[in-house]
Amino acid sequence: MEDFDNYFKRQIQLWGKDKQNILKDKKVAIIGCGGLGCSVAIALGSSGIGSIDLVDFDIVAIHNIHRQIGFKLSDEGKPKCEILKKLLLERSPYVKVQSFDIDFDTFKITNEYYDLIIDATDNLQVRSQIDHFSKQKNIPWIYGSVEAFHGQVCFFQKASFNSVFNISDHTPEGIAAPIVLNIASHQANLALRYLVDLPVKKDFLYYSYFDDEGIFQTQKFGLPV
Repeated sequence: MEDFDNYFKRQIQLWGKDKQNILKDKKVAIIGCGGLGCSVAIALGSSGIGSIDLVDFDIVAIHNIHRQIGFKLSDEGKPKCEILKKLLLERSPYVKVQSFDIDFDTFKITNEYYDLIIDATDNLQVRSQIDHFSKQKNIPWIYGSVEAFHGQVCFFQKASFNSVFNISDHTPEGIAAPIVLNIASHQANLALRYLVDLPVKKDFLYYSYFDDEGIFQTQKFGLPV
């Protein structure tokens, strides 16, 4: 217990031991282990969440590594979810991690239950499936997307992803590595606040970007529910 208190010392100072203990019983699924998935998983895996499931069927490619901070050059060709699992377990002894080297279609029939699902994909069709699955299971989820120097985040509870976004086969443009960290940080902060019972604005879309003068802006939109 002394090691637990010391490991989470700064968070316990932030919100107290009772809230830190709440996280021990929480279970989260992260769908996608790329840029967003790596950053969200590292943040949450070291925060005291009891159980994290990682879902991704892809392998590490050299062009991933500049923005996918969980991987090294020596990881090229290895399953992303397995490498990320190993990293989380090496960083914290207080988290249980399962890796699912499968696509979301296969994963959603495993009949697991979660307190929260986090989207870290780059695919609108999969996000649509996550929304449908989450509504069926009555599980909230946090959407995140990045492209170029901008990104979006939303904590979905009642609003429909399909009614807000045009589900197409759009392929993202190039991506600057720091914006991935920024959006993943926003997702992880919302997740932690929700899981320790701090207020979180639901069904509220954040669009963050750099304008033409290089000023970082965030626009906010309430979604219909």
